[in-house]
Amino acid sequence: MRHSMSEWKTRLAQAVASGEVLESSRKNVERLLSGTANPLAAAVVEELVAGQEWGEINDRFYKTMEFGTGGLRGRTIGKVVTKAEQGAGGPLGRPEHPCVGTASMNYYNLGRAMQGFITYVKRNIAALGEERKPVFVFAHDTRHFSADFAAYCCKVLVELGCEAYLFEGPRSTPELSFAVRELKADAGVVLTASHNPPHDNGFKAYFSDGAQIVEPHASGIIEEVNALESEAYEALAETEQGALTKLGQTMDRKYMDRLRKLLLRPELLEGRSAKVAYTNLHGTGGHIVVPMLKELGFEVLTVPEQDVQDGRFPTVASPNPENAAALQMAVDLAEKELASVVIGTDPDCDRMGVVVRNGKGTMQLLTGNQIGTLLGWYRIKTLVEQGIITESNRSRAVVVKTFVTTDFQAAITEKFGIGVLNTLTGFKYIGEKLKKYEDAIPAGKKGDYRSLTEEESRALRLEYSRFFVFGSEESYGYLGGDFVRDKDGNGAAVMIAELAAYAMSEGKTIADLLDDLFVEFGVFLEHGVSLVMEGADGAGKIAALAKSYSVSPPKEVDGVAVAKSQDFLTQDIYDEEGDLIPKQGMINITLADGRRFAVRASGTEPKIKYYLFGNGEPGPADLEAELARVKGSLESMWVWLEKDARVRMG
Repeated sequence: MRHSMSEWKTRLAQAVASGEVLESSRKNVERLLSGTANPLAAAVVEELVAGQEWGEINDRFYKTMEFGTGGLRGRTIGKVVTKAEQGAGGPLGRPEHPCVGTASMNYYNLGRAMQGFITYVKRNIAALGEERKPVFVFAHDTRHFSADFAAYCCKVLVELGCEAYLFEGPRSTPELSFAVRELKADAGVVLTASHNPPHDNGFKAYFSDGAQIVEPHASGIIEEVNALESEAYEALAETEQGALTKLGQTMDRKYMDRLRKLLLRPELLEGRSAKVAYTNLHGTGGHIVVPMLKELGFEVLTVPEQDVQDGRFPTVASPNPENAAALQMAVDLAEKELASVVIGTDPDCDRMGVVVRNGKGTMQLLTGNQIGTLLGWYRIKTLVEQGIITESNRSRAVVVKTFVTTDFQAAITEKFGIGVLNTLTGFKYIGEKLKKYEDAIPAGKKGDYRSLTEEESRALRLEYSRFFVFGSEESYGYLGGDFVRDKDGNGAAVMIAELAAYAMSEGKTIADLLDDLFVEFGVFLEHGVSLVMEGADGAGKIAALAKSYSVSPPKEVDGVAVAKSQDFLTQDIYDEEGDLIPKQGMINITLADGRRFAVRASGTEPKIKYYLFGNGEPGPADLEAELARVKGSLESMWVWLEKDARVRMG
């Protein structure tokens, strides 16, 4: 039974008065209905009010989804699906329409994001004194609505006078980054929510360098997007419109050929055919990883149930290779077929998880910190042995990592005499450094940088700039070259394949190599924990808890005094190159006994993250005992921090 607009508005106002609905939610309901071109919006709101779904209304409308520095990310399927949204239903059991809401991932927010992005890019082109149509590249993963959203965005682009390139089917985020650079495009977007739950989707934005957007472009784009109240627009005359071009196998081949250049000692792979069990977790990774590894001579086994590209991610609780459970089916396959390595990538294939068979014959899960440390160590060591990094140029070689990535890497770089640089969380900051290093090469020397071979660009960076050896973040993101400007699960698979071949050449396993590093450099262990708080209420709790560490930082933790405290929101903090770190809500605390921890609210998920770090001395008499000691010290610290967090939340 339909109610008049005045009737449901009255009921909504009453819910606000009784404290069941936030005033911000009511205002955003009105904002959406006065601005959107979606004819279903009013029916959806009416259904939610009639059903007294006050929590759902708050979750969908407590804020307006802002175009942040990474783009957009949020729910595209509500906890409550209305009849209007369900419609005739969509593929794979999803609703016909994305969920209505100002805080939701839908055409209202997509349309605003796209128009604001276009306006900014056009202005940027004009500022350069150029007269041409902007060029955008689009890719999408396998999530619900990803293909629909990508097609919609490209329609907006074409009708507003831009040239649009769109991959013919699901492709990985790093291949989008590569394509932006290869096509010399002005910008790019991937429709993905990475490893988030199936009900989420996102709009991940890239600029002309192929990296995620950072300042000063971020603020400019955000200002344009947030000024728009509606997704509606007026198409240009047909003669002024752009065109849509599909991308496919040709771009795939160019990307794979460049990935092969990540190999430092390709001869190691000759005659050493390891058996690999791989899963793409229903995502995009199998498109490149499987043929790439086969070309390199590996026998690749895949999990049939997880090969299918399915946005429901039906075989896992979470499509996240950080979680051991997500890799279990691949581990079972490896056990059955006696594979030596398990590789898993998330839906948009920018992250990679690894399980290796150790010297005892059992499968051993590696953490993101351990994978990054092993890959970085191997690349540094090999480049030194090959005479590429030398005594005279090693000051120009650098490993880039985030502040919340293991200190293991700093110990290794120090021994080899090369630099380590810390950035904020988010691979966009590593991408920003790569642009800085490219721009530092004299224009007369670098020519068309993007057309240079790996050897040519490396020589220029070692002579005139800084040579990026490797970059990683603890959350399973790795990068071994600068032809992609984001973490790359495809490239990571190539690098772990070479590491496996190297271990075989030494008569060892990858797990043996890790133990060797523990003995040589010291035991470094990490522990990552998150407190999850969903919805509007959860967002408020996360913000308050995160702020409490700035307002009232601990003076002692787990019975040990605090030796150093860095507050990235209130203090001016500079990186190792003297660049000012952008302000971010994160605190980094080091204890007097060498342990440290960092706390930050996630920018993409409803959680606050804790990163714990501990280490021991090199050359322990009993490695197993030292590993147990350091692990125990981290567990003890977390018990204290969790109890303290509960107190802070009241």
